[in-house]
Amino acid sequence: MLLMTASASHAGGLVTKHSSSVQLTVDAARSTAVRIGSNYSTSGIGVVTDVGGSGTADLNVGSLTVSSGVGAFDGNVTATQATSGDAYSYSQSYTQGDAIVTTAPTTGEITPYSNLTSYSSGSAGNLAGTIDNAHTMALTAGGAGSSATGQFVSEITVID
Repeated sequence: MLLMTASASHAGGLVTKHSSSVQLTVDAARSTAVRIGSNYSTSGIGVVTDVGGSGTADLNVGSLTVSSGVGAFDGNVTATQATSGDAYSYSQSYTQGDAIVTTAPTTGEITPYSNLTSYSSGSAGNLAGTIDNAHTMALTAGGAGSSATGQFVSEITVID
C-alpha cells in the first residue's frame, strides 16, 4: 500500500505579516441643536381652582393644547384656599416648547432650538506623522481639537 504524506518542506511553516499606519485628524467646526417640547404641570392640596377668571370654583386645572407639535397653555388658573385656616399649597409650571423648523438652516447658521451646543474647529498646529520602511513611527502633537494615532500590527500564522 502506498502511503501519501506531505513533503517535509511544508511542515511546521511560519508566516508573518507586518503593517503600520498613521491617522491624523483635525476636528471640524460643528453645532448640535435639540428641540425641547412643551410641558405643563400643576399640583395642589387644600385649594379650589377657577379657570378663566369667572370667580366661580370650577375645579379645573388648565390645559396644554398641542398643534403641529407645538404646545400652547390654555387657562388662566386662580387657586383659592379651600378652608380658611387649613393648610394649602399650589404650584403650576409651563415651559413653551420650540416651534418645529421645517427647512434646513443655511450654511453657517443653526436651527433656532433651545438646547444648542457649538464646537470650534481644531487647529493642526505642528500635527505630523511618519512611518519608515522599518515600521518606525514618529508622531507630533498638533493644536487643540487634533489627534495623531499610530498603529503597528504583527500577524503570525503557524502552518502545521
